[in-house]
Amino acid sequence: MGQTCAEKILSEQAGRDASAGEIVTVRPDHLLTHDNTAPITAKIEEELEEYGVADPDMPVIVLDHVVPAANEKTATNHQKIRAFVERHGVTHFYDAGTGICHQVVVEKGLALPGQVVLGSDSHTCSYGAVNCFSAGIDRTEAAALMLTGETWLKVPESVKMMLRGSLQRGVTAKDLILHIIGDVSASGCSYKTVEFHGDVASLSVPGRFTMANMGVEMDSKGALFPCDDVTEAYLEEHGVARDAYTPVWADSDATYASVHSYDMDDVVPMIAAPHRVDNVKRAADLAGMEIQQCYLGTCTNGRHEDLKMAAELLEDEVVASNVRLIVAAASQAELSKAIHDGTVDILNQAGAMILPSGCGPCLGAHQGVLAPGERCLSTANRNFKGRMGCKDAEIYLASPLTVAASAIYGEITDPREVMQ
Repeated sequence: MGQTCAEKILSEQAGRDASAGEIVTVRPDHLLTHDNTAPITAKIEEELEEYGVADPDMPVIVLDHVVPAANEKTATNHQKIRAFVERHGVTHFYDAGTGICHQVVVEKGLALPGQVVLGSDSHTCSYGAVNCFSAGIDRTEAAALMLTGETWLKVPESVKMMLRGSLQRGVTAKDLILHIIGDVSASGCSYKTVEFHGDVASLSVPGRFTMANMGVEMDSKGALFPCDDVTEAYLEEHGVARDAYTPVWADSDATYASVHSYDMDDVVPMIAAPHRVDNVKRAADLAGMEIQQCYLGTCTNGRHEDLKMAAELLEDEVVASNVRLIVAAASQAELSKAIHDGTVDILNQAGAMILPSGCGPCLGAHQGVLAPGERCLSTANRNFKGRMGCKDAEIYLASPLTVAASAIYGEITDPREVMQ
């Protein structure tokens, strides 16, 4: 019987054939932590003093959640992490300003096809965009992994999602994944790995990143795309040689927990309304709803491609007087691309506030916190109550195009209505 992609990758890691439901011991290629590194290492402080880090090349530490530091407590936390990195000779450390951890991991070539990367962050599943089995783990698991170099995983069942056709003008990968989540529900793929099959060649790696990133929003363990010419070109662009990785994909006779089919030609601009990601509605059905803030960025939609498509709508336009538009690129590298081709200038001229690359507004830590009664239209991945710092505010999730169009008019707007 054939294997799914997850079964194949975890079998290779375990050194034996493994099927869904089995427990395997793995030594991941990398372990991601971020501003939570200090609390994680505090759990094993004595053991680290005696034994050190199992493999200084395994951890990838990125300071991104509250950058620049918003207060003394945050600054002290960053200070502790820098000291830990120096003390234990951690190879892969990226200080505040480099970017959001998930973007940094991929653009630095630290998540490759066929590899296993775990992280103490739920959106670690993002790396499935480049055919890497990646999943979030909790802080205690991360601490033990840092100390021992290995951990155990239950091999997940898989869900096959067949994509046919292509997305129409004004519709993006964000609309597609919101459409899918609205269909399967926020718990529809619990502890299962999603595989995207079919006409995926039309989706760019940034688009795949958006979809894999939101895999956890349907409660999946991970979300995987095949490695194809699009993937290889992206990795080459980021300095990864073709012989540095071995792509893995499912067998044609693999067994799946369920199979879903979607015609991309039929997808329209979608919005996830408060306070659940699966509370999905057509943007046209919410048209005219007044908003006070628009947020373009995050690890979900903060890449150059996202900023550029928003800027194309905002060129020669001005953000409505009742709206604040805040923009944060996913990384310094993505911001540099947007500066180079004039995207940032267009956004700035339209009235956007350009923030450092980081997670602050998304989780409500600082920069862009909402006030009671306000609504924010965001390209982020979560709209839970209190997510952006205020339990009495509302967050609506949408594509960069929908956010840009809505920023112009100060109310939710289907981008197809304004695209020329």
